[in-house]
Amino acid sequence: MNHLMFYCRPGFEKDMAAEIQDKAVALECFGFSRVVDNSGFVLYECYGESDAEKLARRLPFRELIFARQMLVMFKQLSGLDLQDRITPIVEALEGMPEFGELRVETADTNEAKELSTFCRKFSVPLRQALRSAGKLSGEENDRRPVLHLFFLKNDTVWLGYSYPNNNSPYLMGIPRLRFPSDAPSRSTLKLEEAFYMFIPVEDDEYRLCSGLTAVDLGASPGGWTYQLVKRGMMVTAVDNGPMAEALMETGQVKHVMEDGFKYRPTKKNPYWLVCDMVEKPARITHLIAQWFRDGLCQEAIFNLKLPMKKRYAEVEHNLAVLKEWLTELEGDYVIQAKQLYHDREEITVHVYDERKLARRRSGAFN
Repeated sequence: MNHLMFYCRPGFEKDMAAEIQDKAVALECFGFSRVVDNSGFVLYECYGESDAEKLARRLPFRELIFARQMLVMFKQLSGLDLQDRITPIVEALEGMPEFGELRVETADTNEAKELSTFCRKFSVPLRQALRSAGKLSGEENDRRPVLHLFFLKNDTVWLGYSYPNNNSPYLMGIPRLRFPSDAPSRSTLKLEEAFYMFIPVEDDEYRLCSGLTAVDLGASPGGWTYQLVKRGMMVTAVDNGPMAEALMETGQVKHVMEDGFKYRPTKKNPYWLVCDMVEKPARITHLIAQWFRDGLCQEAIFNLKLPMKKRYAEVEHNLAVLKEWLTELEGDYVIQAKQLYHDREEITVHVYDERKLARRRSGAFN
């Protein structure tokens, strides 16, 4: 087989297909996508021999916007005996090298919820059988390929693998975050996931630390402000709506009742700008670009709400506009974009200047 599989948010299969088609053509790995609406995954069938393997190594997973996971598929088993699914799976791995990790998965759909329970239970005896057969390492942090079993039905499974240096580290590509009971809204999980996605853990001590300042545009009732306050930052929350009382009582939040599109800091500029306003993506893109053009912040995380159709084209257009604006400035600006698990009809974008960040890493704080 010469297929790549991409997990994605159900309903975004066509956007995922458009993105992989674009990226694969750029790498001269031609093929076509197999798409089933609301399935939660896309299969990309390559024309060239071994092109799936080539893409899995050369296509940077972190740069894919709509993909939750990327893996090479090498076998499909169907009509499995429900009394013994392990034996044919082990036999199907004959001739394959030893893997470093096992993940038994299914699509993130309502229809597949029962399969999720099965996958969790099935992984235990399967892992033992694979280790006994010499197909799965027992070592921690093994850098060999990850073995994925993707169940379509309880008797049908795809076998594939991903590379630890070019995949999502999470089961099903989904980080499992716990909603804080004292957070003002569930939107807080979007910013928390964005920090996990975009900020390396080793950078937390100087990019997500106490003493930094931040502006939250469209802050009410404070879901994103909550994440900043939790990390010890002083936050200017900009919104005509009310803020959660518990956040205001921390003494770390200044509430400015003003239009987020008009607000500009009047004293010291913040380190962080975050924004989760419901507005056309083009308007948000220009707002963020203006903040950087005016030198008002050093890093930004914001959401772009997407239309119902041609969402990938809309994303690419806005990211291109943002890149064009930032190219005119001094600096080495990096733009990252991802549809996070906690996003809905939107993507999350991160922007920073690598030159300034390098100075922070070296201890020359601005």
